[in-house]
Amino acid sequence: MSRPVIGIIGNAYLQNDQYPVQASGVMNSDAVAQACGCMPIIIPSNPAHVSVEELMAVCDGFLLTGGRPNVHPEEYGEAETEAHGTFDRARDGIVLPLVRACVEQGQPFLGVCRGFQEVNVAMGGTLHPEIRELPGRMNHRMPPDGTLEEKFELRHDVTFSEGGVFHSLMGAQVVRTNTLHGQGIKEPGARIVMDGFAEDGTPEAIYVQGAPGFTLAVQWHPEWNAHQDPVSRALFSAFGDAVRDWAAKGNTPALKAV
Repeated sequence: MSRPVIGIIGNAYLQNDQYPVQASGVMNSDAVAQACGCMPIIIPSNPAHVSVEELMAVCDGFLLTGGRPNVHPEEYGEAETEAHGTFDRARDGIVLPLVRACVEQGQPFLGVCRGFQEVNVAMGGTLHPEIRELPGRMNHRMPPDGTLEEKFELRHDVTFSEGGVFHSLMGAQVVRTNTLHGQGIKEPGARIVMDGFAEDGTPEAIYVQGAPGFTLAVQWHPEWNAHQDPVSRALFSAFGDAVRDWAAKGNTPALKAV
């Protein structure tokens, strides 16, 4: 039995404030293995280590994960300010061209939180540096205290366009999600369809119009409890199906399960 390969974009950070690592949360691998039914592979998000062409040859699809550093505003034509937070230029350097290449070739990806923002920026869109500072917006950031369960608890509704892609996928027009982000879409990029919004008008679900493959992205974190939560399970299941379809066409090699 073989499983298609989903590359999980890793994040750079310092372990014990000293040792540089590239890593991904276990919940991302759990979501890929359990809810997608695919093989998770963690990718070092640095163009010094990997190329877009190599990644697309090895992986059948990509999970564009969340991460604490933000996309650098120079990537969408704005100057850096303190409000933009911290950055990871190496991740910008590999993921943004990867998104554009996948859109072009039809190779599936699922964007989550920072990944959602990367999809918009890759297609020419811009970002607000801090959503909670906008009039009428709620605080979408992770609660500073509490257990992981409390941080990832469902906190607001997302309403999808009636009859749209996400409505059809979920079987519901309104779903309940968690929220753990500071930035968000200001202007959508070319072909970006904003298909779902939080109660305060913040864009929460997008896809690339006319793309030949799966290009869905969400601003929340569906990887949390992905195998059991009905909203997360529907999203990752559809992503897994798209990856299997891509692999079945012989576009990329699948790893043989041991």
